[in-house]
Amino acid sequence: MSSGFLIYAGNEPKSMPARDLGDCRDNLRNSRSVFLIVCVSKEEPNMAKEKFYMTTAIAYTSGKPHIGNTYEIVLADSIARFKRQQGYDVFFQTGTDEHGQKIELKAEEAGITPKEYVDNVSTEIKRIWDLMNTSYDKFIRTTDDYHEKQVQKIFKKLYEQGDIYKGFYEGMYCTPCESFFTSSQLVDGKCPDCGRECQPAKEEAYFLKLSKYADRLIEHINTHPEFIQPESRKNEMMNNFLLPGLQDLCVSRTSFKWGIPVDFDPDHVVYVWIDALSNYITGLGFDLDGNDTLENGEDLYKKFWPADLHLIGKDILRFHTIYWPIMLMALDLPLPKQVFGHPWLLQGDGKMSKSKGNVIYADDLVDIFGVDAVRYFVLHEMPFENDGVISWDLMVERMNSDLANVLGNLVNRTISMTNKYLSGVVADKGVSEEVDDNLKQFVLATPAKVTAKMDQLRVADAITEVFALFKRCNKYIDETEPWVLGKDEAKKDRLSTVLYNLVEAITIGASLLEAFMPDTTDKILAQLGAQKRAYDQMDQFGLYQSGGHVVEKPEILFMRLDPKEVLAKAEEIKQKQIAEAKAESGETEEEVIDIEPKEEITFDDFMKMQFQVGEIIACEEVKKSKKLLCSQVKIGSEVKQIVSGIKQHYSAEEMVGKKVMVLVNLKPAKLAGVLSEGMLLCAEDAEGNLALMAPEKTMPAGAEIC
Repeated sequence: MSSGFLIYAGNEPKSMPARDLGDCRDNLRNSRSVFLIVCVSKEEPNMAKEKFYMTTAIAYTSGKPHIGNTYEIVLADSIARFKRQQGYDVFFQTGTDEHGQKIELKAEEAGITPKEYVDNVSTEIKRIWDLMNTSYDKFIRTTDDYHEKQVQKIFKKLYEQGDIYKGFYEGMYCTPCESFFTSSQLVDGKCPDCGRECQPAKEEAYFLKLSKYADRLIEHINTHPEFIQPESRKNEMMNNFLLPGLQDLCVSRTSFKWGIPVDFDPDHVVYVWIDALSNYITGLGFDLDGNDTLENGEDLYKKFWPADLHLIGKDILRFHTIYWPIMLMALDLPLPKQVFGHPWLLQGDGKMSKSKGNVIYADDLVDIFGVDAVRYFVLHEMPFENDGVISWDLMVERMNSDLANVLGNLVNRTISMTNKYLSGVVADKGVSEEVDDNLKQFVLATPAKVTAKMDQLRVADAITEVFALFKRCNKYIDETEPWVLGKDEAKKDRLSTVLYNLVEAITIGASLLEAFMPDTTDKILAQLGAQKRAYDQMDQFGLYQSGGHVVEKPEILFMRLDPKEVLAKAEEIKQKQIAEAKAESGETEEEVIDIEPKEEITFDDFMKMQFQVGEIIACEEVKKSKKLLCSQVKIGSEVKQIVSGIKQHYSAEEMVGKKVMVLVNLKPAKLAGVLSEGMLLCAEDAEGNLALMAPEKTMPAGAEIC
């Protein structure tokens, strides 16, 4: 699409490209002639959009995704939105991975079928993705019928052409990761990926011949340096896996049933990674026989494959850069252009655990901060290669400094000053100074900087460049001092020019912000009375229509938050998680008992009491008593006879041999006619049940209790 203007002066039209209109605006304004400007556009022939197909890893349906899981979909969404802004025809796919032993076990624990279980979790994952305003084009589920049929076809073809063969697997298996390992691959005897315990496993299985394609894959990686990014991830795959030599991969299981059956050998189900990885082509309607499923009459597989970008977590890089490309090579299909292994987003106070109450979920954050603020946190705090850290304190700091102060305050005071001094009218009066040129140069250089960062997938750096533009606008306000100009009627045109420059600069910045914080972009532009600036027009300053109006009352974009209030809410979330974890594990809240306090005693009074460990060497029931037992208790070299009212809780036989706590120097007394020379100490619950107090560790009879 190209656009331009016909400018009529008298009867003679003059054609002018849209990009040149701003250059002649001042000449038109100062001319005595009457001009009619007509906007025209035309569709340029043969200008098909360049395609861009990107995917996330499909989320495993073992439970609700935490903020570290959610980071990936938000990161991918920012890339997809920016590519659309650049004019690409984007297809953005995500979804859920729904098979495997772990899910079968969780469903069994929940007392429902595996399909019911994954239906519930997949719905929750999709809810979170939608809550975060992610613009995916396809949400695939590996339980989709079409996907399952294609996986069976793929598995059978690989078997028939000799790339899959039948054998036995014996080694160590990690159920959470659904992965096999040799003993040498374990780290301190545990899974090298998740650190959990692995169990010995031996079963009949089918294997994929990785070694057959290893040299070809190594050559591809060496000749396509962009294939694995960042560079450090490529080095890891080459040095740790490919160069030492690949072992053939186990691609089926027989020890559980929740998976896609191998149709020619139904005792086996397809290994989760062949199943899951195939989604990147089955989601496009790929059919192994060439009968691709069409979407609105269009063959998406032929249009979009190979993928331009697989965006995944660094922990599953091996599967996407070794297993997946070898599968594609065996199927004689093109390889994806790039696999980017992003780092992890970690909790500030250690590994996330619901039992600790420190799991951060996206919906909890949204309730406190709002969607775009959460998007900003996860995108801004994640470095390119190294793990990022998120904490409640940091989020409050970012909310108050970056969002409320730098951005929110900038928009608020620009609109407020425009209303106060100019009745809300934004007009370029052309009264310029050198400081204006400095602002314009900075603003017009920003889109190229953002693009350069996004091309490298340095999203955190890209969003930093956008906020640098907003900071420059705040500096411009300090430099021009509109509140001073507003006091001098003679400088009204200069004031109008300054505020016009601010509105125009913020419009460009807000348009650049769209990929990262789309709702905020819309709110800012609506308040400024501005149109979203097209990507190919961001190199022009002055396209805001002079004479436009800002809203009468600015809306606060981001409220400053009280750290104490936020931390109090975080503590409520923590306690709720701990309670839920206990309920899920069957653990109940421990009872407490409050009793009426007795009169205080002095330390000297306490020191008069002598407590020792005693060993019961004999015990019998007291005749004619329903409650009493008479015990012979060895205390040091002495044996004391002690009568206790514990017959309803202990039999005489089970008392013998117990080590108990004894009040030794209690004055002897007769109970039911039997002499008692001390007291056995017991605890009593609310129902009156008694439990003898015993030393935690082995202690000799006669040991002093102090």
